[in-house]
Amino acid sequence: MVNRHFLTAMAAIAVLAACSAATHASPADITKCDELAALPDDRDNPPDIKGHQDITEVAAALAACKAAAAAPDAPRRSFFELGRAYEFNRQPAEAAKAYRRAVDAGSTTAMVGLGALYATGKGVARNTAEARKLFTRSAEAGDPIGMVNLGSIYGAGLGVRVDYAMARSWYAKAAALNDAEAMYQLGLMTQDGDGGPKDDVAAKAWFEKAAALDHAGAIEELGEYAEAGRAGPKDQEAALAFYKQAAALGDEDAADALKRLRCPFAMKDKNGKPVGRICFSGN
Repeated sequence: MVNRHFLTAMAAIAVLAACSAATHASPADITKCDELAALPDDRDNPPDIKGHQDITEVAAALAACKAAAAAPDAPRRSFFELGRAYEFNRQPAEAAKAYRRAVDAGSTTAMVGLGALYATGKGVARNTAEARKLFTRSAEAGDPIGMVNLGSIYGAGLGVRVDYAMARSWYAKAAALNDAEAMYQLGLMTQDGDGGPKDDVAAKAWFEKAAALDHAGAIEELGEYAEAGRAGPKDQEAALAFYKQAAALGDEDAADALKRLRCPFAMKDKNGKPVGRICFSGN
């Protein structure tokens, strides 16, 4: 349970990241950097930039963000986004430099990006105290991304004793700001009784709130609840619909569950070795 909270949130942390130099930047460079490397929910994003969890065009993002960060008046988000590009290019030391520039300019999201590097020891010496300090700065500045990651620090016991009540408190603050990951984490903790009563109905309600914000893990959980008849009646048709939706959003557990429900019967040869599965069409 502890590992699940930590790994889920750290996956989200690992995606975070802004500094280097180049020649002179133009507004087009800044816009291109935003389009390729902005993170969803970064509070510095312009209204028309939604961002992406993953950077798919890494080389192009790196070039654009280097150019954007070279401008004398470059916005702090350009350094943060450059750090993300460096992370996806497997250059964590350069990412750390970029994050520091953004942190110095006041980026609360970059505080989380740099904190993640300290938490994992990538590009910098591992320092969980510094990671917690950076997450705390971000959280106390009102950034839900910082709140979620600070909650994960306490939920995982990273450099501190495990404190589920403290983890829940930070997740609840982030959930109040409409953060889907926080809602999902609260669902996991509530269904397992960590830091409070075990309550499947309340857990399902958290998953439903996160699912309404397209959180793939929460949608997959709803599929499990429907399949098992947990906190409600069994409903295989609903389970399939949830698994399809979550799989389309990239959830691997949902994809596996979908395959299992579509192909429920294993075929074996005469020696008992699996040779395939019998699948139903139309699901």
